[in-house]
Amino acid sequence: MTQSGAGGGTTLTDVRLAPRPGGSPELGGVLGVPSREVHGEGPWPGVVVVHEAFGVDDVMRRQVRRLAEAGYLALMPDLFTTGGARRCLVATFRALAAGHGRAFEDVESARSELLALDGCTGRIGVIGFCMGGAFALQLAGSPAGRYDAASVNYGRLPSDDASLDALLAGACPVVASYGGRDASLRGAADRLERGLAHAGVVHDVREYPSAGHSFLNDAPNGPRPLRPVLQRVLGAGPDPDAAADAWTRIEAFFGEHLGGGRAAAARQGGGRADT
Repeated sequence: MTQSGAGGGTTLTDVRLAPRPGGSPELGGVLGVPSREVHGEGPWPGVVVVHEAFGVDDVMRRQVRRLAEAGYLALMPDLFTTGGARRCLVATFRALAAGHGRAFEDVESARSELLALDGCTGRIGVIGFCMGGAFALQLAGSPAGRYDAASVNYGRLPSDDASLDALLAGACPVVASYGGRDASLRGAADRLERGLAHAGVVHDVREYPSAGHSFLNDAPNGPRPLRPVLQRVLGAGPDPDAAADAWTRIEAFFGEHLGGGRAAAARQGGGRADT
């Protein structure tokens, strides 16, 4: 176990999660715990974080830290625990396409772990980026009550509207963000907006014209030889202005539907959350 952070500040810890049948046998993860000096002794709402296709890297770890700094118990399971991205990526995408499989069991292990923590209020959200955004959308439509809110960030949608409608029937509230320069997801924001409205799901969907794929990241990531291609084809890379607005929306949405966090505290105090 490794841990960063000291005293009463935000901590980030590498953890082992209890495996589920059909899940990874030695599932690893990263747990972010809010600062008690800033957010009190708890309990806090929990958020399951689903990482990008590049796996658990420094960029994704900082996303966990950001959520913990916002006042959430944030837990990111490593979906590539058993062999890294090279050995696990294809199987993980197969599970995503099927809507079940090892990756979903691993995410459920993280949700169960959060619920078992004394510091958790029992309200759980899910947030995902890239591949993880598609998982977050699938999980938003999982059995009623499993998640209280979902944040879908440049996640791929089902290929046809009938499948999207079936997925969103009974879904939890959804906040979603897409980049207008992301050619791989052209029109996704509009389709998701229409689908959520049709399903009667509380939602906040926005496309940022200046942003591309992975715009919420604070630094370029992935294999260096691929970065120029990803930037050219997907517009991939940080967009600080779009990211700042998206995070403000995510925190406000989670504050409303999960409770806790900076946004909820600001509303209760009559002020505004820091961004």
